[in-house]
Amino acid sequence: MLLTYLGLLINAMLISTPPLLLAGLGSCFSERSGVVNIGIEGMMTIGAFVGALAAYYTNSGWIGFLCGGLAGAFLGLIHAVACISLHADQTIAGTAINFIGPGCAVFLCKAIFENSSDSPALDTAAKLPKMFVGVFPAGSFAYNVISTYSVAYLSFLLVLLLWFVFFKTRYGMRLRAVGEHPEACATLGINVYRVRYTAVILSGFLAGLGGAFVTLATVSQFRPSVIVGQGFIAIAAVIFGKFTPQGTLLGCLIFGLCNGLRSLLGGSNLISPHLLSMIPYVVTLLTLILFVGAGHVPAANGKPYLRSK
Repeated sequence: MLLTYLGLLINAMLISTPPLLLAGLGSCFSERSGVVNIGIEGMMTIGAFVGALAAYYTNSGWIGFLCGGLAGAFLGLIHAVACISLHADQTIAGTAINFIGPGCAVFLCKAIFENSSDSPALDTAAKLPKMFVGVFPAGSFAYNVISTYSVAYLSFLLVLLLWFVFFKTRYGMRLRAVGEHPEACATLGINVYRVRYTAVILSGFLAGLGGAFVTLATVSQFRPSVIVGQGFIAIAAVIFGKFTPQGTLLGCLIFGLCNGLRSLLGGSNLISPHLLSMIPYVVTLLTLILFVGAGHVPAANGKPYLRSK
């Protein structure tokens, strides 16, 4: 019995972690390039809606997943134009993205689905596939731990890939250098604008994938409250992880475990559901209080780069 509950907890954690991890890795790209992106929440929300919409009409979870990423990338492009080319205040621009994403998602949902703010529920074939289904007996510890969504495994492998990109490739070196000393990079012939545009658009793409995972794997439809602060939790995980992929993974696992506890304990009446829903956000606040001063923020983070004439 104990193993069964442990397996269910790990399963809930593995389902809750990927959207946070994808969004957090996207935030790493933007923050490392020196552009603050607090619009992750809005990018996740538009990705969640477009992913559910595309999967509903194509009956393919993978197409919906990709379309959700592209929708997030589009908002990333808007954020990049505002912050990099127009030198807008990055915090205000990110806040605007957090209004634009959910607003467009709800508006389009009502326009397409007969004034309903919820999209229709997806069929099983239109959701993201699980791996190793049928290999282990249903309800067993191995089944609960291993038979999870394939995207969950891909998101964990993505951490290793991005660690290699950030610290072992020329692009990663330029990305980190642009985030620290953009003027010095420009004197060496590095196109600061191009590096930052790429990073912010990739940030939106990964955040959109995170939002699409929620509607295509866990909720099975779009609702206005489907993201519910997960974008901000992902940013907290990035701060906890000191703006590195491996640190972000650890932070997302902690927050995913909190979400898993909330989901697992929510089936009982022993604890108020309102108290359970507070767990991830209380842990987020404690993390920011304890670790916000421990992370090295890129020196040029939040400062607009002005091309010399």
